[in-house]
Formats: sequence, structure tokens, C-alpha cells
Amino acid sequence: MSLPFLGEHGIIGSYLITDERQTALIDPGPTSTVTALLSELREAGFDPEAITHILLTHIHLDHAGATGTLARLLPQAQVYVHSQGAPHLVDPSKVIASASRIYGEQMPTLWGEVEAVPAERVHSLEDGNVLTVAGRRLEVHYTPGHAIHHIIFFDVHSGELFAGDVAGVRLQDVDYVRPPTPPPDLDLEAWFESLSRISRLRPDVLYLGHFGPTRDVTRHIANLRERLIAWGEIVLQAMREGKSEEEIREHLIAKTQPELERVARDPQAIKRYDLATNYPMTVQGYMRYWRKKHPERLQESPPA
Repeated sequence: MSLPFLGEHGIIGSYLITDERQTALIDPGPTSTVTALLSELREAGFDPEAITHILLTHIHLDHAGATGTLARLLPQAQVYVHSQGAPHLVDPSKVIASASRIYGEQMPTLWGEVEAVPAERVHSLEDGNVLTVAGRRLEVHYTPGHAIHHIIFFDVHSGELFAGDVAGVRLQDVDYVRPPTPPPDLDLEAWFESLSRISRLRPDVLYLGHFGPTRDVTRHIANLRERLIAWGEIVLQAMREGKSEEEIREHLIAKTQPELERVARDPQAIKRYDLATNYPMTVQGYMRYWRKKHPERLQESPPA
């Protein structure tokens, strides 16, 4: 399902799996889109109150911000999330504070109210767990890099993999994969290992949080890996040169946006990619990564 985010469709995706006994919602999105989500479910012939499972790839607000509200509205729904994310659903204050540092006064417009999830409704997942949900056997794989609490759900029988953000951002009808690298958890080494793990699973299709299915999995992952490296090096070099955060952001835009413009051939696509993962957040994530993980590389001399 496409959740209308700031008036745009095809930016945030939520996925539904169901059989005659159970209905699971994967990554329900932010609270700001809850009304649209429930309306779309009803229009598709589903009773929202019949939802039994809410499965979260990670707890970032664009994927999981609505979870507390939905737990209040949907009496049967049990919530499943990685163990490192579970405490932040029960007490979302740290998540809200972290997001507020990035988004400031835009928080209510972007994400809406973030409600706590009752502790008894939250179930912690670990790498290697298997969920039997809605007639499917979903393997849980721990995939940090984008976030330390990120997991994927893989249906080995269908070859479908629900990827959250670890497989990057690729909007439909645009052949361009963009790296979403928000603070505070960006870890490139962990991300590369997570991508290798996905490749070893050999899925037939990735269902991206932003947005929709992609079936050329090998090429998609290779493109994401390449851009994660390239964008990181651009930010690193600018940091070595003593540029400010604002200067680094403008430098990254100048270096990377022309390629997207060539591929998309549509100015609206630039706006839509920025809604899915914006440049200020991207730069902040990389800057924190280099300072925290590899401060020694900041001391290297920039190329002549």
C-alpha cells in the first residue's frame, strides 16, 4: 500500500499479508498517514480491526511511528520488532528527541503524534527467529547498518523479502538507488555485511519501504553498495577540507543530483526522492559515522 506522505504517493510503503485466520501489517508508516492507511485497508476489503500482527523492520518514524496509535485502535494487533528497538516502542521519548534534532518544528506535520505501545503487546525478535504468520514462514534476519535495530523478513518459499531501508531507496519507474544514511546508527561495514547476507538469501523480489518491489536484486544491491561508498567518500573529503555541514550538503547535492536528474528526466522525481531520504539527514549520518567510526581518516590529507 502506498501511504500519501505530504501529498505524494509512492514514497512510503506498507505491506499486508493475510490468510483466512491472520492479517499482518509490515511497517505501518507514520501517524500522519494512519487515517489514509485505515481507509485504504477498508477500500481493499480488509477490516483493520482484524489485523493480528504488526511487523517492524525498524523503529524509524517513517516506518513505525504509527505503531502506538494502531495498537490503541486495533485490539488484536501484537507488535514484533528487534530486541534493540522494543524498549523504544514502549517509551518513545528518545526516538522523538533524536528525530526532533533533525526535523525540529516539522515533526507534527511529517510524523504526527508518536504514542507508546503497551509493553505487553510488544514481542522482541532476534536474528534467526522464524514467524509463522498468515500462512507464511517468515525468517527474521538481523541487518544493521542503516539502524542497529533493523531486521528483514524473508519468505523463503515465495522468495519475497521485506527489506525496510537496508536495501536503500528506489522509487518506482526511476532506475536509481539512493542511500538513506540518517544518524545516529550509520555503520557502513555492518551495512555491507547486511547486503551480502541479503545476496546469500537469493530473494526473487525486494519489497522496499521507499518504495515498492524491485526484482533485479543483484544489480540493485550492487548499485546501493557503490553509492554508499561514493557518497561517503564525497562527505569525507569535504570534511577533510574543513567545509561546514551546510557546505558539505551543497557539495554532495552538486556531485550527485545531476545523475538522478539524467535518469529520472522529471524534476518532480527530485522532490520525491528528497521526501524519501533528504540530503541534510544523509550528510549528518555520514559526518557522525566518520567522526565516530573512523576519526583517523579525517586526519588524512585530501587528494592534491
